[in-house]
Amino acid sequence: MFPVENVPGLRSAVRRFLAVLAALWGVLLPIGAQAQPEVPGARDFPLIKRYEGSRLIGSDIRAFDSFKLLLGKLKLGDNGYATVDASRAVEGKHTRLLYLAPPQRSSLEVFRNYEADLAAKGFTVLFKCSGEEECESFGTEIYRVLYPPTGALQNNELSKVAFNVPAEPRYLAATLSRPEGDVFVSLYVAVERGDAFPQTKDRAAVLLDVVETKPMESKMVTVDASAMAKDIAATGKVALYGLYFDTDKAELKPESAPSLGEIAKLLKGQPGLKVFIVGHTDNVGGYDYNVGLSQRRARSVVDRLVQQYGIGADRLKPVGAGLIAPVASNDEESGRAKNRRVEIVKE
Repeated sequence: MFPVENVPGLRSAVRRFLAVLAALWGVLLPIGAQAQPEVPGARDFPLIKRYEGSRLIGSDIRAFDSFKLLLGKLKLGDNGYATVDASRAVEGKHTRLLYLAPPQRSSLEVFRNYEADLAAKGFTVLFKCSGEEECESFGTEIYRVLYPPTGALQNNELSKVAFNVPAEPRYLAATLSRPEGDVFVSLYVAVERGDAFPQTKDRAAVLLDVVETKPMESKMVTVDASAMAKDIAATGKVALYGLYFDTDKAELKPESAPSLGEIAKLLKGQPGLKVFIVGHTDNVGGYDYNVGLSQRRARSVVDRLVQQYGIGADRLKPVGAGLIAPVASNDEESGRAKNRRVEIVKE
């Protein structure tokens, strides 16, 4: 054999051949055997390590949101569909991460590793279930009852098919108390058995939801009585963002007191003024539900003004507008926050 260097142009030809061969090998490998792409810019949640060798294929982080934590098994609802036996809505910074585990790893192995890591960090388990017998009911799997499709996750098509035909489901809810605010974790692990997507077939996937409870950052300014009077004189209405309700609730929270006081001051300063108290929501949820919720919230404001501030009931009419009059896009949380408001409209 003579050295390749002795043949003009042969060295570069060999290099080109090897490059083409490597590219063909990547194409010929089964898709599931190739490295799965990570979501660009996504990061693990600092408190919780990923299972070794996993790929982060979906990510969605919201500065403030509400999340439903499963605390009991499924049961048959009044409408004939499966529903949760017990749950808890938690609010705060919401981090959702979707991982694809390495091949030939069972959901049990992956789940046990996460369970051990959470225990080592001091988390307390609130509820868990394991396998089809515990985590399914009435032909429905807990993932499909509680959570929207993972297709909502950002920047990776694989996130849409990770739980297309889930098997061997395992779930736990846990919490950790800490001075800066409690942390809640929802962990769901299952193996994808669908045949249509070789990238995920027979692979365990992990859906990790973490909520860090903290007060919502307040960017709305309480409008005083004089400012309200000017807006009503100019446009016939004023939008208020200082009336607070818990998610899906109609009871006014204590921090609503300053705005209620200013509304009462406005009405007492103009004894002849009659108004509609109009509740507005974002577009999360159905039309009928949001109209009903906004009506109940408007009624709560009227009742408080009458009972606590002595405003005549004949001067106030509650109206529920629901989601039909947005003032911003509902595609982002910042817009939805602006749409969740109460308006005073001159009658």
